[in-house]
Amino acid sequence: MKRRPALTTITTIATIQRQGDEMMTWQVLRTEGCCAAAKVALAASALVAGQAFAGGMLAYEIGTADVGLASAGYNARAQDASTVFTNPAGMTRLEGNQALVSGQLLWANTQYSIGSGSSPLLGSDDGGYAVGSSGWFPGGGAFLSYSVSPDLKLGFALAGNFGAPLKYNNDWAGRYYVQNTTLLGVSFLPSVAFKVNDKLSLGAGLNAMYGIYKDQVAINNPNPAFADGRLKYDDNSWGWGANLGLMYEIDEGTRIGLTWNSQVNLDFKASPQFSGLSPAVAHALDKVGLLDSQLKIGIKVPQQVMASVFTQIDPRWALLGSVGWQQWSKFGQINIGIDDTSNPVSLTTDIPFKDTWHLATGAQYRLSDPWLLNFGIAYDSGFQPNGSTVSPLMPLNTAWRFGVGGQQQLSKTSVWGLAADYIYGGTLKTNLQSTAPVAVGGRGNLIGSYDNTGTLVMSIYGNWKF
Repeated sequence: MKRRPALTTITTIATIQRQGDEMMTWQVLRTEGCCAAAKVALAASALVAGQAFAGGMLAYEIGTADVGLASAGYNARAQDASTVFTNPAGMTRLEGNQALVSGQLLWANTQYSIGSGSSPLLGSDDGGYAVGSSGWFPGGGAFLSYSVSPDLKLGFALAGNFGAPLKYNNDWAGRYYVQNTTLLGVSFLPSVAFKVNDKLSLGAGLNAMYGIYKDQVAINNPNPAFADGRLKYDDNSWGWGANLGLMYEIDEGTRIGLTWNSQVNLDFKASPQFSGLSPAVAHALDKVGLLDSQLKIGIKVPQQVMASVFTQIDPRWALLGSVGWQQWSKFGQINIGIDDTSNPVSLTTDIPFKDTWHLATGAQYRLSDPWLLNFGIAYDSGFQPNGSTVSPLMPLNTAWRFGVGGQQQLSKTSVWGLAADYIYGGTLKTNLQSTAPVAVGGRGNLIGSYDNTGTLVMSIYGNWKF
């Protein structure tokens, strides 16, 4: 690694608490007299976006037909076993027992361009493709609906739709802000649905989420004889939540779906691991207790609300739509860093994020008896408050989705399908100003952009009745 002057940066996510209508305040935990961690709140959405991106870190893409619809009709479609995840009440529409297995591959064009205002001593490495491994990362899910009776269904879903892996080159220009980080949530969802009458069905599920959090950031050593040091953080945690769903069938061809997914708390707790520190930096960190501190990070995965509609207008055409809201205003980001190794106690925070909206519309076209085509378009407003300016920790904001897909009825009991969507995020800028120059121990000014960001999602799935 390249030699740089000293600065220690711990990149984490912190919790913001709202007290009435007052200003957001940070709650910082301390261990042995020093700053050790902070908590974060990720709040509500009418969406889901995580392996890929919507207006935040939750994803609609779990490998199903909803990819080709760009999430239109997400919790009203209820045409296969994936409804266990999108709206458990929809299980009452399924015949007999059904299972669906899906897989997907995603490629994200998220590459950084260093601007002229960046500190020259940070170097010229642009970091490569930030998301996944060279831009690639997988996804998918498994879903099962079991019929106890025509009016009572049990279900189970396994899918990951929160977070994404982020990996820059170790020596990239923004290494003192982040080198790589992984924040993922995988959900295990046992569910139940009951048909109240011919029009109304209700559903509920337990969301047992397994959270994975890893973080790595470079440490700027002041001694020219030393290369960059490194800080790593790694922990796993379980969190628990509830999913509630309602489906109302206005008539035989028209239905409305409404879902609410509760917040899930993931509490991570581990000791940061330091390596490659110069003696002076190690002594300064040890003096204030940072070397032996324990970092507690509380992630609050957003609660979410969404309403969808499905209507069959004739034997060939059906129209679908969705609207949702995400309470990203409770989401905040914090960078705990040492701006001066002679006084390594400084703490910097970023302002809160904002709520977002999701809108989607789509259609299904019956091309022939075995073939059904799906189309969709969706928009998610941005959750980062400064327009197109973002943090390298989260190179995403607003998102447009364009989906297309098709599925074939192989027999009375089996269907397979392909789907794809493209998520366009536009050009995103960074403008991070350091409190001290790189030459004297600062992180440096990181100014640049992610140009024409986008993610291509390719999915395949199969659904079986038994």
